[in-house]
Amino acid sequence: MRTTRRALCAVAFALCAGFAFGQQKKVPFANGYPVAPNGLNDQPLGEGPFTYRTAEEQDVRVVVVARDLEYPYSLAFLPSGDLLFTERPGRLRIIRNGVLDPKPIAGGPASRFSGRSGLVGAVHGYMSLAVHPRFDENRWIYFSYTKPLDEKRAVVAVARARLDDSRMSDVRDVFVGDDVRGATAITFTPDGMLWIATSGDSSQDPGSLAGKVLRLRDDGSVPPDNPFVGREGYRPEIYTLGHRAALGLTVHPVTHEVWLSEMGPNGGDEINVLRPGRNYGWPIVSLGRTYPGPWQAKTNEPTHQGYEPPVIYWMPSISVSGLTFYTGDKLPKWKGDLFVGGLRMGEIPGTGRLDRVLFNDKLEELRRESLLVDLHQRIRDVKQGPDGLLYVATDEPKGAILRIEPAN
Repeated sequence: MRTTRRALCAVAFALCAGFAFGQQKKVPFANGYPVAPNGLNDQPLGEGPFTYRTAEEQDVRVVVVARDLEYPYSLAFLPSGDLLFTERPGRLRIIRNGVLDPKPIAGGPASRFSGRSGLVGAVHGYMSLAVHPRFDENRWIYFSYTKPLDEKRAVVAVARARLDDSRMSDVRDVFVGDDVRGATAITFTPDGMLWIATSGDSSQDPGSLAGKVLRLRDDGSVPPDNPFVGREGYRPEIYTLGHRAALGLTVHPVTHEVWLSEMGPNGGDEINVLRPGRNYGWPIVSLGRTYPGPWQAKTNEPTHQGYEPPVIYWMPSISVSGLTFYTGDKLPKWKGDLFVGGLRMGEIPGTGRLDRVLFNDKLEELRRESLLVDLHQRIRDVKQGPDGLLYVATDEPKGAILRIEPAN
């Protein structure tokens, strides 16, 4: 009797499970990606200012500095305090004394831009922006962009230009990625080295520059102390490998180590600390799922065994973007915290945010707070200004530059 009862229970469970899975909603797919709903998308940004209470008992006000910008992507401050930013369609803009110059800075290279931000196949155009550490001496700025080769082909390049008032001159590419496409982040370390983080499908191929972090001199040449210089089969530009999609780079203010925000697939966004010659595992390992649902990792469970693990990860994904450490005094309870932009959470459009991460003295995560969630904006970049305040770019068709300041 007991055996019969167990058998009947097993049959009943199987029938219920079959019914449940048979009734599971069929999600439409396009190009291998589930089609996301747009119920929270395209919400206009209010006039502001917006006031928030925060977890660290620090009230802040968010002020709209400039609005109706077309997909602003990256922010960079000049020593004067002027704020440069890129717009994806191929424009470099400037805000002087808090006022947006209506005319873009002239003289930049042509780029290719297409598609709405966040859609599969979108081409980024002008992307990451960096100011040379000795800008006062050489007036050099750098930015990554999608460089057209002909009517159909394009690659990612990094241009250097001399910036004088409202014009670029002496523009030349210091890097052209022969097989690099997609998001590409750049930054400088205090020693004047240019770091380029690329995206791509050849992350484990040492003969490819896609899916790598590269370390170059400011003229694009390779420093002799790069970890793979002289190693057969490896491109000498490579500093680290095994990366998926590079959305942001920043330098730790004390250790001067370079931190990378790396977008995962469906989950598995990572913040990685870059160490010479290390392999970060993509596409072999990941803490995320593929877009159809199965785990990305090829083992029985998500793992980074045998590869460099992230210091922070997200599950579900927030689609990490730009990042920066806060070192100012205007927002004292956030001093030392890492701020990371998010374009959307859990694959739902209209759920962008700014995440704040608090560490202990060993740079281990203690707690995390999501900010600006109610604005429903794609947060593309965040930078600290010379005034000790935080500035944020929203990646929208009518995007904005926001300033985060004390409420009182």
